[in-house]
Amino acid sequence: MIDNFLRPAGSAFQTVADALRLLGVLSVVSALLFHGVTDAAIVAFALPGLMLPRFLGMRAWADVAVSATLLVAAWSNVVDLYRTVWWWDIPIHFFLAGALSVVAYVFCAHRGIVRAPGARGFTVTGAVVLTTAFGLALGAMWEMVEWFGYAYLADEIYVTYEDTVGDLAAGGLGALLAGVLMARGPELLLPAATLPARPAPAYRHR
Repeated sequence: MIDNFLRPAGSAFQTVADALRLLGVLSVVSALLFHGVTDAAIVAFALPGLMLPRFLGMRAWADVAVSATLLVAAWSNVVDLYRTVWWWDIPIHFFLAGALSVVAYVFCAHRGIVRAPGARGFTVTGAVVLTTAFGLALGAMWEMVEWFGYAYLADEIYVTYEDTVGDLAAGGLGALLAGVLMARGPELLLPAATLPARPAPAYRHR
């Protein structure tokens, strides 16, 4: 994984993805200077997600999609879009949970916890169930963080029962669809070099 992270950018998309990672680091500093510690912590919460696609060797376009979604989600909190635009958090949770659930699955595959996409024993159903579970779990964790922030840090954080249920539903749906995409077309997310080799068909000699 470290070799993937240290490898120079090999395409324009990879350069954009690396630039988004740098922007994420600078965003923490900017949020701290101009918005305060709480907002800086929210942006910093996105940094692991910005780094993981590079470590995992995901395709550059997928790396860009994950990184851009994370930054939009983080800064939407800082500039208060979730409060001022009532529907804004629904698409954010949909796309963010979808992106991060796939990253979580690929990470587990790298660690040997689950079957890698395309490997022997990999099943579409299993992958979709797991990515959906990952998306729901990540959504629940985020709602806990929001509640903690509302209860102990800043009461202006927007937390309601209806908002929580809607966010979890949107995130679960996004994770499910992302799981289908990953399971049906793993080559869209991972370069051929990182996918397991498919066994050659066996021919019987007559």
